[in-house]
Amino acid sequence: MSLAQVHYTSAAPGDEGTAGRFTAVGPGVSGALLAEIEPLVRYELPGGVPERPSDGELRSLPQAFGYFALSDGSRLVARSAPVRDTGGTGAGVRFHAHAVHLPPGVPLPGDRLPVEAWRSPHWVAVTPGGATPDPLALPPGPAAVSEGLDDFAVSRGPWLAAVLADLRRASDAEAAGRPVALVERQCADVARWLGLASVTLPRESAERLTFTTYTRRPGSSASRVVGVLPEDAAAARAAGLRVHACAGPAPAGGTEDVWATTAARVWRSRSPELFREARELPGEPFAAGPLAVTALCAGIALGPDGRAAAAGWAADRPYALDAQRTGRLVEAIASPGIDDRTAAEFDAAGRLFGALEGRCPASVTAPLAAMLVTEAVRGGNGSLELPRRDAFAGPEGAEVAERLGPEILTELADTVGSRSVARTVQLLRVARLLGVDGTESLPGVVDRLAPALLAEASVAQEGLPGFAPALLELLDEQFEVRTALLGALDRIAPQDPGAVARFLERVALPFTGTQALPHLRMCAEVPEAMATLGGDRAAVWHRVLRAAGLSPFAEPLVLRTAVGLVWEDRAPTVEEARLLLDAATSDSHRVAGTWARLVDAALSTSTAGTSATGTSATGSSATGTDEAARLAHDLLRGFPGEIGGRERAGLLLLDLVRELRTGAPEPGWAERVRTLCAQAEPVEPALRERAHAALVERLLAPDRPGAELYDFVHGADAELIAAYDRTARTASVRSRLRTQPAYAADCFTVWTAHPHAGRAWPPVAAALLDDVLRPAVRGMSAEDVAEVEATVGRTGSSGRADAFRDWNRSSTLGRLGRRIAGRVRRG
Repeated sequence: MSLAQVHYTSAAPGDEGTAGRFTAVGPGVSGALLAEIEPLVRYELPGGVPERPSDGELRSLPQAFGYFALSDGSRLVARSAPVRDTGGTGAGVRFHAHAVHLPPGVPLPGDRLPVEAWRSPHWVAVTPGGATPDPLALPPGPAAVSEGLDDFAVSRGPWLAAVLADLRRASDAEAAGRPVALVERQCADVARWLGLASVTLPRESAERLTFTTYTRRPGSSASRVVGVLPEDAAAARAAGLRVHACAGPAPAGGTEDVWATTAARVWRSRSPELFREARELPGEPFAAGPLAVTALCAGIALGPDGRAAAAGWAADRPYALDAQRTGRLVEAIASPGIDDRTAAEFDAAGRLFGALEGRCPASVTAPLAAMLVTEAVRGGNGSLELPRRDAFAGPEGAEVAERLGPEILTELADTVGSRSVARTVQLLRVARLLGVDGTESLPGVVDRLAPALLAEASVAQEGLPGFAPALLELLDEQFEVRTALLGALDRIAPQDPGAVARFLERVALPFTGTQALPHLRMCAEVPEAMATLGGDRAAVWHRVLRAAGLSPFAEPLVLRTAVGLVWEDRAPTVEEARLLLDAATSDSHRVAGTWARLVDAALSTSTAGTSATGTSATGSSATGTDEAARLAHDLLRGFPGEIGGRERAGLLLLDLVRELRTGAPEPGWAERVRTLCAQAEPVEPALRERAHAALVERLLAPDRPGAELYDFVHGADAELIAAYDRTARTASVRSRLRTQPAYAADCFTVWTAHPHAGRAWPPVAAALLDDVLRPAVRGMSAEDVAEVEATVGRTGSSGRADAFRDWNRSSTLGRLGRRIAGRVRRG
């Protein structure tokens, strides 16, 4: 069909106030469309044009060739060119615009893309005769892609990938990104960029790419791509456009768009026909995979991202390529001359091998298998999907094994350097794949691998550690490794059973076979036991111990594991410690080392529930102390050679507390308390207070030996004397003084018997006489007071009885004097 044409020319000299006028309009172009078209076809001369340019200068001026989308869905292809003004003096420059209107859905003649018409000889610079030109067909000129695009692409190599990436984004119908500005000295080069895009992009994308090859006002252009001269590049940047200064120095950076990078390599290889071939492969329009596969099969070298994209695409579509192209792709990916492979590329190659294995002959996949295992050994990539063992059954496998076997064995035998779990697992798996015999080094490998598993898992985040999938595959593949590793973990479990239990909660190791593995079974049992039995640690301990399948008499170390699992971060209570002590012989506890936990239980229980006065805050805490003291006594008998140092002194101190309260301790109580406290340093303050309290309570008893009291008083231990003072002031002592005259007489005798026993005792004794005994005697009846006086005389001497009478009389006179003075004041 014929296409309507429009001609527009700039205003003639003297036509002030107008920019130009339409000189011819074809049928079907409404006035509303003309108003929309007019700003699109206007032309502004570049700066510095002479007022009267020569013919050569006129020909060198840029031409604005554009493709525009109009509001009614139609499109416009237009060329605006400078022409000499033939009116007046004939020296000025005007412009003439020639446009072709394309109704919606109507293509250019020959179904050409708009950019292909930019060099057509049918563009005219004058208005045809008559007011309205006849509708003329516009035959396409020589296709822009047929002349020099390869050379142009090579010359723009540094900008090629970035520009193609932006042109692709500009052609996206849903994208709302910034327009693209191409800075070139010649507008023809801008058209060549658009010619590259028309070949590289799918047709529907190329048809959406509106453009103009030249404008002085890039910020107000309606096109997605604009061409500007170098002097207008700053204006384009200020307007926020994505500017590519292709007329300046080469850019320093590149683009991360793998499709664009691959397309640039195809252009630099002068193989534009590959774009059409790639579009015939399945995949998204701008997926890098199809283009990368096509390029590699054509022998074009790509970077690691391109190779990874090709391998990933082929792995997802193993049937999309024929045998010949599959072989070429594998050869290109596994080429031995490549030295810049990345982890992502190896992962993609591993997936490709997995997709092709079994579908292609082994001779096709052998290069991939060799590349993968070589990388696993030399590159340290622990995340690779390794081939199956039968991939190395042929001569290719023997060659790889001969080359890599010594390296694998040397590294596995190294016990000095640091090696991650993933690395060790990978080496063991590759050794099996290649048939490398590592039997001799296996014990050392697993002895090092077992603690490394716990260490790496402890610092990893929650969930499955990164090395776990490969580890489980290794244990599933290699029975001898599984047996050795589980045995090594079982041996180290008693040292840190909590860490092993936490590891087994995250990584379910397969130890359900015939191996005994008592410690691993206990570690695996404890989470469910605690969840089921709650806070009953004794019940948990019994259940965990049963899971071992061994008696602590036969294997004492199960005691250590069970105790570590149940009481990992705390000491047992005294009742729990008694349970543990009775569950096995002292020899078993000695071998297991659990006697130390029992000592902790005794000492920690002895420090619970002490009041500020040094006595038990509750009856239950006193009972707990008695139980702890009995436990201490048994521990000292059962482990005389193991318990030493401050722990032994603490237990002896606890045992002495028991004897002071319930038995007949050896003489020298105060000295023993002082000595044991010094040996137990740093002694727990509560234990010290309990020992002091037990001592002074016994010294305050009427039946205490006089020698012990004498040693205590003359020992001049200020801390012990202070404890005596606190206990003597308690309610129980005051009550006994008020109700037991004999006890009051005894205390009077003691508190008055040593007036010169150092500096600490006399003031305390005097204060106790005035503050404690005197109020008690005041509250007695006359008969009780007489009994106190008589008892003092009998147990002491007549002088002591006189002293009591004088002491008591002074108190009475003091009261009487205060009464008389009060009466005088009232009178």
